[in-house]
Amino acid sequence: MSHKIAVIPGDGTGPEVVVEGLKCLKAAAEKCGFKYETVAFDFGGERYKRTGETLPDSALEELKTFNAIYLGAIGHPDVKPGILEKGILLRTRFELDQYINLRPVKLYPNVDCPLKDKGPEEIDFVVVRENTEGLYAGSGGFLKKGTPDEIATQESVNTRKGVERCLRYAFELTRKRNRDNTLTLCGKTNVLTYAFDLWERVFHEIGDADYPDIKRDYAHVDATCMWMVKNPEWFDVIVTDNMFGDIITDLGAMVQGGMGVAAGGNINPEGVSMFEPIGGSAPKYTGQGIINPIAGIAALQMMLDTLGEEEAADILEKAIITVASTRLNSMSAGQMGYSTSEVGDLIADAVVRM
Repeated sequence: MSHKIAVIPGDGTGPEVVVEGLKCLKAAAEKCGFKYETVAFDFGGERYKRTGETLPDSALEELKTFNAIYLGAIGHPDVKPGILEKGILLRTRFELDQYINLRPVKLYPNVDCPLKDKGPEEIDFVVVRENTEGLYAGSGGFLKKGTPDEIATQESVNTRKGVERCLRYAFELTRKRNRDNTLTLCGKTNVLTYAFDLWERVFHEIGDADYPDIKRDYAHVDATCMWMVKNPEWFDVIVTDNMFGDIITDLGAMVQGGMGVAAGGNINPEGVSMFEPIGGSAPKYTGQGIINPIAGIAALQMMLDTLGEEEAADILEKAIITVASTRLNSMSAGQMGYSTSEVGDLIADAVVRM
């Protein structure tokens, strides 16, 4: 089987990271004997500056013909914040119905962690974030804008269908991980009494009916943040809405050693999924060859797993862990002890030797 992969290098350090990811993809394909082809797209800040275009309708239709999308980064210092993010990232997630944002939070051996007395045994959980509804659905507006009586509303949209499919994905993932077999719903039932009444009811309904083997837990979002710092070992899989997921996954990135190792997937289990490092375009490091590519390579590892290349994904993850834990001085840009391309070479070579 050959996988057709759309590649969007994007902005800032995105292209540098994507090069290293594709280097490791080539090594994994040769190692495990699968085939793939890539097609590059230039969506991002430079194209927008040149044409005023973010993501044309024709491109979305074309992206639907691929097996996966590999994204470097979106965000340009010369483009007003929100234009590229909404026009490319959110539009792709919504229109390709990538309704799961998947964020593994895993600390690699010998990677510095800001938490006292916590190591790889304590930090290994996954956040499942609903990705197409909630406050990010864009429902709301202004009344009397620009006047002293101005009103701005932003509504959280939660449908039974959207909530249930997200929860089912999280239950299935918990069962597949077979670690602690515990799924934690993160919400705010004491204040957001409509939205999270729906989340909590569906959580227990489908848990009782279809997942009696999975233990269920609940934590308010503020308590979740507290326990992620104090006792991260309590978590196996966390499921939450779009906004809370956006917040706690950045906290998760810091817990696992920083943005340099944090990868994520925007998943449509029945369609086309998109994979990216979550650290953004980091424009201040552009072109210096010092950005850590591990998050981008880990995103590619997630892509392989989702495409069904589980052997290749396992080998690539082991290669990442080997290099991160035995070769690099730090996960921070400019402090790794190697250049961006050298880190990519080390991981690709480790894949070959696995």
